[in-house]
Amino acid sequence: LMLGIDQRCDEEGPTHTDSMMLVTIDPVGLSAGVMSLPRDLWVEIPGFDIDRINQAHYYGESYEYPGGGPALAVETVESFLGIQIDYFAAVNFDAFIEVVNEIGGIDIDVPEAIVDEWYPDRCYGYDPFEIDAGEQQLEGEMALKYARTRATLGGDVDRAARQQAVLLAVRDKILSLD
Repeated sequence: LMLGIDQRCDEEGPTHTDSMMLVTIDPVGLSAGVMSLPRDLWVEIPGFDIDRINQAHYYGESYEYPGGGPALAVETVESFLGIQIDYFAAVNFDAFIEVVNEIGGIDIDVPEAIVDEWYPDRCYGYDPFEIDAGEQQLEGEMALKYARTRATLGGDVDRAARQQAVLLAVRDKILSLD
């Protein structure tokens, strides 16, 4: 389970997940699959009633659940999907930017131009974001904005597709570096 943590303004304390993706890897068949879980999906959070899935991490941190937020997020997804999750990775905005910058950026084919005048900055304000359609080379900050914006007609569905495209672009870049 991959958890994108929504940590802003050097906040300390409980955080929500900004994105959640279930990743499966088949080392024998040399294949992988990714399924995005919408952050506003209503599910039963074990021990906490029904709420949006992105609350699981927050509750786990707030109520000092054994293993914290990641453990409750994993248990929530396991319960909801009826599967076993073996590992998790939790990454905040800064770590995401750093990873993308460390590998020299990523190449993305942007299917449509995006203008997001209301893109959220890191401190509950706005940092307008624009990107043209076509092949783009994105450094960390732009890759994060591209992955997080909801300013397209498909909203969260488009956002999930962009996040998966970014994940695959990171994978491709890492593999190309030998």
